[in-house]
Amino acid sequence: MKALRVALLALLVAWPALAAAQTIKVGAVVPLTGRYGGGGAQVRAGYEIAVEHVNAAGGVAVGGKKMALELALLDDESDATKTVSRLETLAAQGVVAYLGGFGSDLHAAAASVAEKNKTPYLGVAFALHKIHQQGFRYLFSPFWKSPDIRQGTADLLASIPAGERPKTAAIFQEKTDWGREMATAWTEAGKGAGYQVVVNAEYAPGAKDFSDLILKAKSANADVVFGLPTPPDGMTIVKQMKELGYNPKLTMLIRAPDPPVWAKNLGKDGDYVVLGPGWHHAIRASGVKELNEAHEKKVGRPADPIAGPAYACVQILANAIGRAGSLDRDRIRDAIAATDMTTVIGPVKFRADGTGIVNAVFVQWLNGKQELVWPRDSATAKLAYPAPPFASR
Repeated sequence: MKALRVALLALLVAWPALAAAQTIKVGAVVPLTGRYGGGGAQVRAGYEIAVEHVNAAGGVAVGGKKMALELALLDDESDATKTVSRLETLAAQGVVAYLGGFGSDLHAAAASVAEKNKTPYLGVAFALHKIHQQGFRYLFSPFWKSPDIRQGTADLLASIPAGERPKTAAIFQEKTDWGREMATAWTEAGKGAGYQVVVNAEYAPGAKDFSDLILKAKSANADVVFGLPTPPDGMTIVKQMKELGYNPKLTMLIRAPDPPVWAKNLGKDGDYVVLGPGWHHAIRASGVKELNEAHEKKVGRPADPIAGPAYACVQILANAIGRAGSLDRDRIRDAIAATDMTTVIGPVKFRADGTGIVNAVFVQWLNGKQELVWPRDSATAKLAYPAPPFASR
């Protein structure tokens, strides 16, 4: 009897761990509200659809047993302090990996937590390269970074006939690490693309008046505007450009035009803006058709641009867990580092610093729709350049 009681007691003690092991628990902290809410909604959709698809296909094989993914997703309200606390909450729940949200500042806060907890972290919708230069071992991002955007910008502008390319540029520099990083990148891109930066003006995130920047760019006759505002800031910038009669030949705004609300709020004024979301639903890659169909059913339209990279994160993680054959975080981390696979965003590998080797993608708002303009072999429309004046749209 004593031996039986000991055996029963041991089973009861082990039961929570056994129950938890029936699924693979993955944690995600995503901004569903606040200034990044529109982008966060795209990330969430990508994660949820990918988890559904992995589980519908039988889950992930771990040690000869198929296990379902369980996604625990929390809202950080676009607040980096809450990003940290929510990640710690998920750590206490025993997640084997983290999935990130939207926005470089939130990812910067999250990367340190993942490193402290020795938990693999996969994140998209952030191009800040600086994060990857801090020696983090657990941070991975299948998303292009500032140096990639620099080269992509030069390549895109090189597709314009030589005599018509922009010669002068204005950079609306957000006062953040990423703002400074991209101001340098776009300045360097001009050396190969043939333009000179004539205005580099800073602003604080959340500013309400951008007239000083816009008038400086207009006075300098800048052909192209580069910036990486949040969605609210980006919409304000475009509205004030129209009000002040500034009509650059090309406007490239990273991040702000990603959510569908861009066209809803700006109408025709939001057209002709080029963005670099890292993906488009017309990209030719395995699994895109299935993702688009599921997104259409869930949201009522083909997959949004950030939904694709988010979906790819889950593909990469599931593949890595399967190759690791274990729920050990370090083994999963090593398997992610060795990734060499094709996802809905195309081929993905990782450099030693955790940055992804991925395709360059540019999209342009045309007639209220996001059209793929780069790469050319998948393009749904030709780059519209130069943009017509606001008054004639």
